[in-house]
Amino acid sequence: MELILKYFTALWQLILEMSPYLLLGFVMAGLLKVYLPADFLTRYMGRSNKLGPVNAALIGVPLPLCSCGVLPAGLSLEKNGAGKGSAVSFLISTPQTGLDSIMVTYAMLGLPFALLRPVIAFITGIAGGYATNATDNEAGSAKTTIDTHAVSFDKRSKLKRFFDYTFDEFLRDILNWLIIGLLLAALITIAIPDNFFASITGKGLLPMLIVLLGSVPLYVCATASVPIAAVLLLKGLSPGAALVFLMAGPATNAATITVLKKALGNKTTIVYLVSIIIGAMGFGWLIDTFLPSEWFSIHHIHNHNHEILPAWLVYSSAAFLIVAAVRIYSLKIIRFIKEKQLTKIKMETVVLNVEGMGCAMCSGKIEKKVGEMAGVALVKADFATNRVDVSGEAIDVQKIADAITELGYTYKGLK
Repeated sequence: MELILKYFTALWQLILEMSPYLLLGFVMAGLLKVYLPADFLTRYMGRSNKLGPVNAALIGVPLPLCSCGVLPAGLSLEKNGAGKGSAVSFLISTPQTGLDSIMVTYAMLGLPFALLRPVIAFITGIAGGYATNATDNEAGSAKTTIDTHAVSFDKRSKLKRFFDYTFDEFLRDILNWLIIGLLLAALITIAIPDNFFASITGKGLLPMLIVLLGSVPLYVCATASVPIAAVLLLKGLSPGAALVFLMAGPATNAATITVLKKALGNKTTIVYLVSIIIGAMGFGWLIDTFLPSEWFSIHHIHNHNHEILPAWLVYSSAAFLIVAAVRIYSLKIIRFIKEKQLTKIKMETVVLNVEGMGCAMCSGKIEKKVGEMAGVALVKADFATNRVDVSGEAIDVQKIADAITELGYTYKGLK
């Protein structure tokens, strides 16, 4: 019982540390999503623009997209006019950081890490982009196998789009990984002795290599990686090795590598991985070798929020995010119950072929829009198969198709 209490105390402390900065990051993410013009990305990252990789990294660094969102977004850039180098630069720089993760990094790892992390993501993104352009001998770009829409015809007001994206679509997209990151961080806090990493790893290339080997196949989103890195630093891991985890964990995983190989080819995928590996190991070594270790001491971080921010803001931010998370999971439970009920009731079901869905966010938009229509009892959209299952009574397929088209996706008939 004492161990359980200790675990949940550590977990609650982590939630308090992250919540105000995470909430601010969500707000900024929504503003970027709603007010950035749809054609802005491709205009400044076209194949003829020599500064394409630079522009892609500049845009990618603040965007709070994890790999499930950045992968279709980056590939759609390449499909709709951006060069391969720009797409790779975007794919490398975006998942490593973001406004939300920068805020959380400042809260938990201090100012030096908060400043270095986006700068390193920017540099490695540019390096990977230009390396891709230098090694790509194909005339033109490879066709991607993921269809995503570049222009949205969403008729919702900007304020409604802001709240729907920030606390519904985006939160749902990263919520599982955010919770996993927190749970793991709390577990590490109580499970690993204080001198474990200090006595076994210390500084040098070997501990960074060990962290790299564990991080490359693992996926942790940029925000969720911060609490894990924080407790590892407290346990004795070197700042350079922690940086390797912060870079390689969010930017690489088995699923991303598989899709990139199919969409952009083996050569581009190798350049992508090598750029991340060299960047992580190189900057990790520079930090451990040339920067004072005192810059990365985070023993004071546990009281950081409470010294700078008022208590009411800290606790209200945590409460708001917890309520938002509970809402997301409640909707999932309600959906599960509906699916079970439909198996016992005879209802009409139609299967639509819809192109343009690139990630879970796209599926969520269609499910929400079509689910609100008269006669529809349940909607299930699968972006991987371009399939939308609609169950209900007196289903009007044409109205459903029109609603899907308004969102910017392409209805291709019934399956």
